[in-house]
Amino acid sequence: VEEQRARWERKRSRTAKELLETEHKYLEQLDLVVTFFVKILKAKGTLKPAVLETIFGPLESIYSASHVLSLHLERGNLGPGLENFCQNLELYGHYAENLEQAKRTLKEQLRKNKSFRRFKKLQETRPQFQGSKLEDLLPLPLQRLHQYKHFFRDLLENTSPDSAEYQNLAKAVKSVSAVSQWVQDIIHKRENSLQLLRVQKLLKGQKTQVLTPGRWYIREGWLLVVPSKGEELKRRMFFLFSDIFIATKPCHPLHPLNSNKLACQAVYPLHQCVVAKVFGHTQSQGGLLSLSFPHKTLLLMSSDQQDINDWYRSLTAAVR
Repeated sequence: VEEQRARWERKRSRTAKELLETEHKYLEQLDLVVTFFVKILKAKGTLKPAVLETIFGPLESIYSASHVLSLHLERGNLGPGLENFCQNLELYGHYAENLEQAKRTLKEQLRKNKSFRRFKKLQETRPQFQGSKLEDLLPLPLQRLHQYKHFFRDLLENTSPDSAEYQNLAKAVKSVSAVSQWVQDIIHKRENSLQLLRVQKLLKGQKTQVLTPGRWYIREGWLLVVPSKGEELKRRMFFLFSDIFIATKPCHPLHPLNSNKLACQAVYPLHQCVVAKVFGHTQSQGGLLSLSFPHKTLLLMSSDQQDINDWYRSLTAAVR
């Protein structure tokens, strides 16, 4: 037991030391943005207050919370330090919600605002920046949040449950995990919106509405459609979403406007779909899937076994 305790203590000390060292580095980087951008821009009035708020969000408050945490860590007050820090964790969620808008606004200001463009260039040439750009520094809080999760978990695993700090650490792990999940959800929603938008732009015309709230993009790819009568196989591009399955074909390559677009041929709702493997169970070449809808049955084929298996899994999961 004594040996185990000593081992825990060594690991814990190592983790606490690494947490403090990386916190100092993180604070230095945040300080560059707060000192050389936020504070000076506020004083100079180069950007309107609302624009400044949009670009930097709650960065100053995040910096203050980290500064207090590092002071606690330096004094070895891990428990109180974490308790105080967890009260400010929501700032990271709000920062994540604002980040895409912040990047867009920054781009827009650099295009429109000549004095801000000059100011940014000048600040980034300072030796403290070591070649870093403002764009590189803005995502730092979200990267740091991910690191906190691992540090706090390691500290918890190497702390005795009887210790006074155990409860504070357990709470910190729970809080950071919750905010991390919140941030992950924001990122996934953002990525999904971009995918929906991309598919919408690929389709000719506006008849098919891909951009619908609550819809999730799953996958896309080419499959061969087996006709019911003895016609030849048709190669079609399919898009699978959480609620619909879209069949498309390429527009004519010489079309003046739509040569690189896809024409939507059919939209199948998934809530009444039954998916079955017709063949492709063995290690043969490729396989055939049957998709049954109330008024139509689709037979889809691929010469790639892995591809047909992936489609089968994705379709059954979406239908379920």
